[in-house]
Amino acid sequence: MAQFAVLLYAPAPADWTEAPAEELEAHGEYAGKIEELGGSIVAGYALHPSTTAKSVRSDGVTDGAFIDAKEVLGGFTVIEARDIDHAVEIAKLSPGTWRGGIEVRPLLG
Repeated sequence: MAQFAVLLYAPAPADWTEAPAEELEAHGEYAGKIEELGGSIVAGYALHPSTTAKSVRSDGVTDGAFIDAKEVLGGFTVIEARDIDHAVEIAKLSPGTWRGGIEVRPLLG
């Protein structure tokens, strides 16, 4: 099966310690839903808030996320799915859609 990055975007600064308890619980149950659909999780990580980030460009380093945005990257999962449509079907079930959005992108390799 192919591998896909499932990128979770949440309202800035995407601080998971401030996420509603039911959303955090649902993230814990999400793995079972992925398996029910015939996919699997390779890895998954929540990120510290975007306020803890450093952005590096050719002209220097700045505090914060790469761009100012209403929603920022808050975490990611690498999944295995049959194809992009299957990966999107899996991503639609993510609680990451409750307050933000999800980007699904095929991995090279």
